[in-house]
Amino acid sequence: MKLKLISSLLLLVIGFSAFANAHTITTKNAAVEEAAGTLTGTVTDKADGKPVIGATVSIPDLHTGAITDANGKYVLNHVPRGVYLLQVSYLGYATFNQKVDLSKTSVFDVKLQASSLEAGEVVVTGVSKATEIKRSPVPMIAVGKAYLEQRAASGNIIDQIATLPGVSAVTTGPNVSKPFIHGLGYNRVITLQDGIRQEGQQWGDEHGIEVDQNSIDRVEIIKGPASLTYGSDAIGGVVNLITPAPVPEGKILGSVQGIYGTNQGLLNGSFRLQGNQNGLVWGTVVSAKEAKNYQNQQDGRVYATGYQEKDARVMVGLNKSWGYSYLHASVFDDKQDIPDGSRDSLTRKFTKQITEDGATAIVPESELNSYRIPTLHQRVQLYRIYNNSNFILGGGNLLVNLGYQLSHRREYTHPEYGDVPGLNLHLHTYTYDVKYNFNIGDDYETTFGVNGQYGKNTIDGATDFPIPAYHQFDIGPFFVIKKSFGKLDLSAGARFDSRSFTGDAAYVDTIGGPHGFPQLYKGPNPTTTPNVTSQFDALSKTFTGFSGSFGATYNVSDQFLVKANLARGFRAPSIAELSANGPDPGSQIYHVGDKNFKPEFSFQQDIGAFLTLPNISASVELFNNEISNYIFQQQELNPDGSPVITQGYNTFTYVQSKARIYGGEVNVDLHPLPWLHFENSLSLTYGENKGNGGPVADSLKYLPFIPPLHTHSELRGAFNGGFGDFKNLYVFVGFDHYSAQNRFFSAYGTETATAGYNLLSAGFGGNIVNKSGQPVLKLFIEGTNLANINYQSNMSRLKYFGNPTAPDGINHGIFNMGRNISFKVVVPFGFNTGKKSS
Repeated sequence: MKLKLISSLLLLVIGFSAFANAHTITTKNAAVEEAAGTLTGTVTDKADGKPVIGATVSIPDLHTGAITDANGKYVLNHVPRGVYLLQVSYLGYATFNQKVDLSKTSVFDVKLQASSLEAGEVVVTGVSKATEIKRSPVPMIAVGKAYLEQRAASGNIIDQIATLPGVSAVTTGPNVSKPFIHGLGYNRVITLQDGIRQEGQQWGDEHGIEVDQNSIDRVEIIKGPASLTYGSDAIGGVVNLITPAPVPEGKILGSVQGIYGTNQGLLNGSFRLQGNQNGLVWGTVVSAKEAKNYQNQQDGRVYATGYQEKDARVMVGLNKSWGYSYLHASVFDDKQDIPDGSRDSLTRKFTKQITEDGATAIVPESELNSYRIPTLHQRVQLYRIYNNSNFILGGGNLLVNLGYQLSHRREYTHPEYGDVPGLNLHLHTYTYDVKYNFNIGDDYETTFGVNGQYGKNTIDGATDFPIPAYHQFDIGPFFVIKKSFGKLDLSAGARFDSRSFTGDAAYVDTIGGPHGFPQLYKGPNPTTTPNVTSQFDALSKTFTGFSGSFGATYNVSDQFLVKANLARGFRAPSIAELSANGPDPGSQIYHVGDKNFKPEFSFQQDIGAFLTLPNISASVELFNNEISNYIFQQQELNPDGSPVITQGYNTFTYVQSKARIYGGEVNVDLHPLPWLHFENSLSLTYGENKGNGGPVADSLKYLPFIPPLHTHSELRGAFNGGFGDFKNLYVFVGFDHYSAQNRFFSAYGTETATAGYNLLSAGFGGNIVNKSGQPVLKLFIEGTNLANINYQSNMSRLKYFGNPTAPDGINHGIFNMGRNISFKVVVPFGFNTGKKSS
């Protein structure tokens, strides 16, 4: 394992170094061309002509940017020839976006229009080149660093975005959240980091996203099928987590931050440092956080919901006239408690298992209020190395994203033998993504590419075996073409995917392991050796499918536009859905798969209308998604209606059916005063099980894990000018309403109804600046569930954790977190490294 990790790192380093050295020599011998690759200009206020100091000027496709100086001037070095989207943004102004031909333009001045509306976000995810959200027919949403910083109370990066319209999360406690988009999650939503797909056994209910939230500055989300550009598993959408962009040239910038949360005693610290000298860019983020068991009025402190996490990442790269190339390496190390919700029948206090035969004891208060990780816990480590490169080649851009990651997941489930893992999975994944962007004919923006992955999973060194050892290979060529005809923007594309699985046969010696535990049998005679049973049959499956997309955006005026998109998605079954036959202790489930499953295909229709006026912005987006061969889990019951128990766990089988998921989002943002914002959104998703041809029983007619109606209202005051040394001040009060979810998959006791609830939140913050206007301290305070409401989220798996039966009048399962107030302090620092190159 270590040898492969080191060898992969060396190969990437050698390749990066050789390429960088070659192009450094080339650029030194072409000093005239390098000097010409400069874009300068001045950013001013359109109303009074005064310079805008501190505005951000960037070219997203080139990962380069600058900050305007005291005269409003900016300089971008090492810019190549070609047409690229230029973005200029500053608080209190409408974001400026315009394509600029850098082969003809070296000076470009910008006049910013004062505005109280937030507009003009630029996204890169899922499109051939940087594109304004409002012009893309594919439903998208993006949030930046300011939005993430103000969500100080969120325990992980997915929780920070889980209240966005159309987005939700299935949770197993405060540090385990899986993204859902329009009712689809697990292996139907791809999570990326800097465009590199995340692979970490995401089929598991309790498996979170292995990413340090402190290292993410931007999140871009595709809401709908993105199989066209990302292949299988993107049938529901994409979440792209983006690490800090390079700092302006000639700068070294950093920060130290700390977060404290009152409910769990959360301690979260992070150190960041970045530099850029003559196009040599580098950066690092080091973080650590820990928390005790969370608490609410109904349950008190909830046993086994604490965690300890350590993270580190480094990046080094080059920004030159030939493009850019960045090498990243990161480590994620999380120790996570494993809750089961068991309680003493008389006192209702939480209990913990203390013997292998299931004997329990009441958890003492000292342990409930401790940061100590209990004997039963999981440890998840993710090692990642990847390279993002963009080469200017032949009048276009060649983008190459290559990555290697090792996910090592262990779940310690033996109370008397704490060093023996019940689950021990090693997943090695190599990902590749190569695409070429260029214009053909009359400015037809075109992308051809191919991407996929190779994965290898091993299961040895454990006592439980929910999935087999296997190899997986994905490949998918695709093309995308876009063209604007005046007010009409069109986009279309197609892709062909192939995914192959090779699963290894496996036998288990039921008593031959250490301490008499089961272990994999590796002897020569598995069929005749006593106490050896078959766990997995050999598997060889290949799934193929076409996906495609066609969409249009019509700009009726500068203030109003409509757009629509049709997309066909493809998803191959996961290894768990095909072959699972064992317990997953963290999810409290014994999984059973079906090797005869067919791939899923979806056909989704999206339509939306968007209005932007000086004091109001509004949008309506509707979607309808028809899915064939939809795969989901249902619980198995005995003839008397009791759950089927296998090896101490409730048994769930995967099944397949037709499905329909539909709904939409409405957003209305009012700005009665320049500093006052009243933001409102509504999200509604329905999921229906359409069966396989015959009538569908009432208990089967809804899909599991469909979020209820959610409305969010927020009254926010923003005082960017501030008062004296206090700048960029804000204060807000938020109200979230979640309706009762009575449309649930009730068959076999799989799900139960969920009562509605309302949550109140509030926060404030701002910057303390020095004499030159630079922040020396940033403060963010956020309170969630301020009314300390006892509630159970329909999307929380802890709702189903507990004793098989509960006393009359007592709610089953665990409630969500009570009142929590978080304090976040950021101390930025930085300095110039000398004269900038020109």
